[in-house]
Amino acid sequence: MKIIINFRFGGGFIKVIHWSGTGNTEAMANLIGKGISNQGKEAEVLSIDKVSVNDIKNEELEESEFAPFIEFLKDIGNGKKALLFGSYVWGDEEWMRNWEEQMKGYGFEIPLEPVIVNEMPEGSEEERCINFGKEIAKL
Repeated sequence: MKIIINFRFGGGFIKVIHWSGTGNTEAMANLIGKGISNQGKEAEVLSIDKVSVNDIKNEELEESEFAPFIEFLKDIGNGKKALLFGSYVWGDEEWMRNWEEQMKGYGFEIPLEPVIVNEMPEGSEEERCINFGKEIAKL
């Protein structure tokens, strides 16, 4: 449901790390990766279960898999860039506002407005995710 993107500058490599319970956020992550690749950067889209804490030290919230990273992130924000995106199926976008504030509180810089999609990205939402990836690649 909630995501952070991990930058590894020096070679233009960008990891898009996600957790997806329904497949909606995974679809967003793949579209964002496509946008990054369209700008000539290398993007690797990974589910959180394929990533270790050491993989993200240089730069992640579902309760059972994403939430454990929160404590770790407290100590590594310090001016690093985080780009947030996620999908939801109920409620409003308050969870993203709260998450953005939490990441800022950890010292992360959020240089782009987070992208939020209700359920599966379709139509113009797909293009929005791709364009988000393109903007990330320009940072």
